[in-house]
Amino acid sequence: MINGERSIERPLRWGMVGGGRTGQVGYKHRTGAQRDGTYRLVCGAFDLEAERGRDFGTKIGVSADRCYGHYKELIAGEARREDGVEVVSIATPNFTHYEITKSCLEAGLHVICEKPLFFTVTECDEIAKLAEEKNLIVGVTYGFTGHPLVHQMAAMVKKDMLGEIRIVDMQYTHGFNSGDDAGAGEAVKWRTNPKTAGPTFVLGDIGTHLYYLSEVVLPHLKIEKLLCDRKAFIPTRAPLEDHATVLMHYDNGARGRLWVSSVNAGNMGSQRYRFVGSKASIEWSDAQPDQLIYEVQGEPTRTLHHGMPYLEEESLAADRMGALHTEGLGDSWANIYLWIAQAIDAKRRGDEAFLRSHHYPGIEAGTEGVRWLENCVRSADAGAAWVDFK
Repeated sequence: MINGERSIERPLRWGMVGGGRTGQVGYKHRTGAQRDGTYRLVCGAFDLEAERGRDFGTKIGVSADRCYGHYKELIAGEARREDGVEVVSIATPNFTHYEITKSCLEAGLHVICEKPLFFTVTECDEIAKLAEEKNLIVGVTYGFTGHPLVHQMAAMVKKDMLGEIRIVDMQYTHGFNSGDDAGAGEAVKWRTNPKTAGPTFVLGDIGTHLYYLSEVVLPHLKIEKLLCDRKAFIPTRAPLEDHATVLMHYDNGARGRLWVSSVNAGNMGSQRYRFVGSKASIEWSDAQPDQLIYEVQGEPTRTLHHGMPYLEEESLAADRMGALHTEGLGDSWANIYLWIAQAIDAKRRGDEAFLRSHHYPGIEAGTEGVRWLENCVRSADAGAAWVDFK
């Protein structure tokens, strides 16, 4: 169980690019990063409007002289300080991720980046090579995979409690983009513009969460081929999609179905995962993150609760609140940031053995998410055709 005791030698000097007053995800990053004393926010380029960013930064405790107007100013300014920033989180629109990440790595800074990581696998491979050359960590904020019961599912699969996996069924939908984009905010506008969002909208924005979580639970399964059918129900969003269905064939013969949509009118936003094996099934939703449904063929349905001693060690190790209290998204983000901090600390100490066994969403996770998106787009652009997964 995580109780806030420091697990690294000292807090990492941490900065942010983006995530300011008008950002949608900045607070998730800050609450996650600062939960366990493993990061200390020392600087930021929080906003494209420098004065607004500086005003915001000072109001969350950052010195005015370390609130920069541009990420390049941040990198240059911090490089001149003996107590300069060590790791930077990137909470900006998709099209900026690659250049900011590259600039930070070249300056010797670890990076924690929003997803989808970049536009292409080629960009991912270039950054992976650069990070290796610089001996630096690139983390990716797949923020839902810190939930303890996600790791309970992975442990149950590993122990063969489900048997051979046959069916993978996943859904992440909401209805907040059901209407047209007249008067839409900037967050919607950049997400529906190919120049700023990249080749996808909901597939990249929320579908990659589903795909990565399935990789955490089912690391032994690999996709052999897939079919992606995507559509923009609001025509102005084309060629990007606000709704998509992906069918997947896995190398063990299993079948998968993934549904993402931001036009599921009336739905407030939820994820659902069901993994079906030859002996049993499990089902989990982030709408009820404390409960995991476990169904063994021929036996009564069991509801497993987080924090209980009958759970696997992998789940209990990720628990924060104990069984009596609810675990939420903030706790999951705190776990993700903690695990990335531990990876950065191990990298600094040269502890490669720890890194080989340590779970955290790194550059490989980000790359595989982009690879999945490239295959989805290739299928959709071919008329929802089956394509070999490359």
